[in-house]
Amino acid sequence: MSDDNRNPADQPDADRPDVAAPTPETAETTAAPEDLASQLAAEKERLEAEVATLKDKFLRAFAEADNVRRRAEREVADAKVYGITGFARDVLTVADDFERALGVIDAEAREKAEGTLKTLLDGIELTSRALTQTLGKHGVARIEAEGAKFDPNLHQAMFEVPNAEVPSGTVVQVIQPGYKIGERVLRPALVGVSKGGPKAAPVETPAAEG
Repeated sequence: MSDDNRNPADQPDADRPDVAAPTPETAETTAAPEDLASQLAAEKERLEAEVATLKDKFLRAFAEADNVRRRAEREVADAKVYGITGFARDVLTVADDFERALGVIDAEAREKAEGTLKTLLDGIELTSRALTQTLGKHGVARIEAEGAKFDPNLHQAMFEVPNAEVPSGTVVQVIQPGYKIGERVLRPALVGVSKGGPKAAPVETPAAEG
């Protein structure tokens, strides 16, 4: 019997026309379950790492945006309080001129002043007071220095005044008033500071009896 007359069922699978040979794709689908589990675990680990990286970037960006917002709010608040700093310093010169004008005439002479002079002095005093109140409305306050302990952050010492009755380092005279704007010193007060008397002698400790 010839090969052409053989029953197809008796032919090997490789020679049968209706049986496809295995392909690489078919081989991949038949991979072992443990290999698939390993691949899935690796993919899961990669995705989790990517999610963690994106989360970290998001949190950093959010924190930076929040810092920018807070910084902008502080700058706006500071601008409202300290935006007139330069103008306020110029106005203080005018306030000083009013005080000097009032200081030219002593209290006794002012009490005795009459007529035009009294009207002029009262006008200067009222204007000076109104100017101080206006500065106060905009956060500019006078530094109350006289009688206070000397503070280099608020005061500038111009000279020392020997006085044994006053603790050393006390402001006893104000040459030029100082001012603050908000929490900042706009201009330190020019002051004279007391220089106390000699220190008290140390207390003697009685000698122990032998």
